[in-house]
Amino acid sequence: MHTDTERCVRAVQSKDARFDGWFFTAVLTTRIYCRPSCPVVPPKPENMTFYPSAAACQQAGFRACKRCRPDTSPGSPQWNARADAVARAMRLIRDGLVDREGVPGLATRLGYSTRQIERQLRAELGAGPLALARAQRAQTARVLIETTALPMAEIAFAAGFSSIRTFNDTVREVFALAPGELRARAAKRSAGPGQSPAPGVIALRLPFRRPLNPGNLFGHLAATAVPGVEEWRDGAYRRTLRLPYGHGVVALSPRPDHVACRLSLTDARDLTIAISRCRWMLDLDADPVAVDDHLRTDPLLRPLVERAPGRRVPRTVDADEFAVRAVLGQQVSTAAARTHAARLVTAHGERIEDPEGGLTHLFPTSRALAGLDPEALALPRTRRTTLTTLVGALADGSLRLGVDSDWDATRARLAELPGFGPWTVEVIAMRALGDPDAFLPTDLGMRRAAAGLGLPATPAALTAHAAGWRPWRAYAVQYLWATDDHPINHLPD
Repeated sequence: MHTDTERCVRAVQSKDARFDGWFFTAVLTTRIYCRPSCPVVPPKPENMTFYPSAAACQQAGFRACKRCRPDTSPGSPQWNARADAVARAMRLIRDGLVDREGVPGLATRLGYSTRQIERQLRAELGAGPLALARAQRAQTARVLIETTALPMAEIAFAAGFSSIRTFNDTVREVFALAPGELRARAAKRSAGPGQSPAPGVIALRLPFRRPLNPGNLFGHLAATAVPGVEEWRDGAYRRTLRLPYGHGVVALSPRPDHVACRLSLTDARDLTIAISRCRWMLDLDADPVAVDDHLRTDPLLRPLVERAPGRRVPRTVDADEFAVRAVLGQQVSTAAARTHAARLVTAHGERIEDPEGGLTHLFPTSRALAGLDPEALALPRTRRTTLTTLVGALADGSLRLGVDSDWDATRARLAELPGFGPWTVEVIAMRALGDPDAFLPTDLGMRRAAAGLGLPATPAALTAHAAGWRPWRAYAVQYLWATDDHPINHLPD
């Protein structure tokens, strides 16, 4: 979009927040870059230039605006709506892979050479993977500086910088303030009445594009919560997180203009990936206006969209975990699926401490489950075979699920496993892989909703009708599910 100058200028002049994250405005006279909705008086059009990423702005010598804080804007929705190499690379960079494995690790995961990845990212984003990762490190450093009392040296290494000097230079270059000045400004903003986070807890805001309907999003997560791993407490969805350097507990609460996030981590180096996975789980980088406008073109869906716009697709923080839970949920109630999962957690999960709530375990890894005794599972024999085959494939690496998965290839691989029918494959594609066009025409709730609205009720006929909803059929599923008065569609009391 950043190449459409006229459209970008109109968005900046109208301060249209829908375009935050789609592009960034760099002001030639001040050498500052902003989000489109920046509250300051827009510059003259001839003084504006546009970039596709914050990293491209920084690489061109612009520093972040102190008013609109463009580095904290929602991510571009295109990276979650596409399955090509650039989109998969961006999801992996957001997940912290470059910091952990470098550009060669990124290229290996995608099956390309480092030169090919560099070229593709520069062509579309104006910056290579190192610059994109550097911009993300700067934002992580800012969060730690402003929300914790950690010493600057610890923050530097937790954010992924190789030295304190590089950390200091990057913060000054990106924010035009030294790290100590950033912390002092944050302290002034937070002065006055209000509750400070507990020691060791990082409190931050997760931005999103409006509208956001929290009912189906948090309702689904709370209604399907596995005891010990997830809970709804004091107006927040809480869960444990298994992370590269340790583990954590997150509490997420919907607010009118953001999602309040409280993170407790055993290792601060996991902050970037924890934030990324929470945003992914809540689908916060979606463009709900574009999705809803498209679905409204179907007269039968329009009333559902108008009644409660902004539905998101609830995803997961751990694709392997969700695949296991999908198998446990085959042809049983939500309550039964939670019970089966809770038994696995108690028997094979790793215990943790949760001073602020009732969480007790991390969900077991595929390796921990690979050695379980099938006879110990209170499941039909065929379901036991399905589960043990799945965890075996995940443990030995012959099946890999994640944000970088090729959606069609992974569907084909899942379909080869015993007991994996269309429903299981598509629900994993929707919630674990993040395919916005995943579709569940055989789902009982879908078929009931379709019949009630006058849509075709048979899977084949419903699929044919839903061709007009592409590429957003996963969102259409959320609207159709919402016609049922099920706990997944409501915030808990």
